[in-house]
Amino acid sequence: MDLQLNNKTALITGSTAGIGYGIARALAKEGASVIINGRKQEELVEAMEKLRQETGSENVNGIAADFAKKKDIDKLLKAVPDVDILINNVGIFNQVDFAEITDEEWFETFEINVMSGVRLARHYFSKMMEKNEGRIIFISSESALNIPTEMVHYGMSKTAQLAVSRGLARLTKGSNVTVNSVLPGPTWSRANKNGIEQQAQDEGKSVDEVLNDFFENRRPTSLTQRFAEVDEVANMVAYVASPLSSATNGAALRVDGGVVNSIV
Repeated sequence: MDLQLNNKTALITGSTAGIGYGIARALAKEGASVIINGRKQEELVEAMEKLRQETGSENVNGIAADFAKKKDIDKLLKAVPDVDILINNVGIFNQVDFAEITDEEWFETFEINVMSGVRLARHYFSKMMEKNEGRIIFISSESALNIPTEMVHYGMSKTAQLAVSRGLARLTKGSNVTVNSVLPGPTWSRANKNGIEQQAQDEGKSVDEVLNDFFENRRPTSLTQRFAEVDEVANMVAYVASPLSSATNGAALRVDGGVVNSIV
C-alpha cells in the first residue's frame, strides 16, 4: 500500500532507538523526509547513518536536543521551523514505589513526557492549520488507561498526553489537520529489552522466566502474551501519519496486544 508520504517532512522526537527509531524507519521507507532526534550527537549521527543504510533514503537528518531543557527545544524549533508530520515520541520512565517518587521526579516526568509535546505542538499546530494540512501524533501508552502501580508518575504523564491530543484535535474542526494518540503496550524496545535482561541477571532467572512472570503478574490481561515488536507499533503510526488516515481524528489508537480490558 502506498501511504502517499513522498515529499512529506516528519519530525520524530526521541528517535535514535526503540519505537521512535522504528517510526522513523517506517516513514523513510514510505518516502518521507525524516528528522530524528536524540540527546547525544554521537548516537544521533550513528542512527542517521544506520537509517540511511536500512531504508536507502538520503532524506534522513537529525538534530540533538534534550527535552528537559527548554533552550534545546527553542534551538530545535529554529532549526526545523516547519514540518508536515510531528511525532511526539520522546519520553522517560522508571519503576519507583509511589511513596518514594520525589517532587523532582514528578516534575521531570511531566516536563519531558508532556511539555515536550505541548511546546512542539504549540509551534507547529498553527502552521498546519494555516496550510490546512498536517498530522500530529502523541505516542502515549496503555499505561495511560491502566495506570501501573510501579510507576504512577509515568501513567499520569501518558494520560495527560491523551487530554492534550484530544483537546488539540477539537481545534482542527473542519480542517485537514488531524491529531491522534497511539497507545503501545509492552514493546520490545531497547530500554525494555535492557530492563528485562538486567532483571533476569539480578534475580538469577532466564529472560523467558522473567517474561512469563511479567505477563502473569503485571500484564495478565494481555491477549498476545508477548512484547510487541517495534515495527508493529511503527506500522500503525505510519498509517496514522499518512493522508490515508484522513477520517481518523481525536482518537486514542491502541497497539497494546489487548492489554486494556475494555471494548472501547
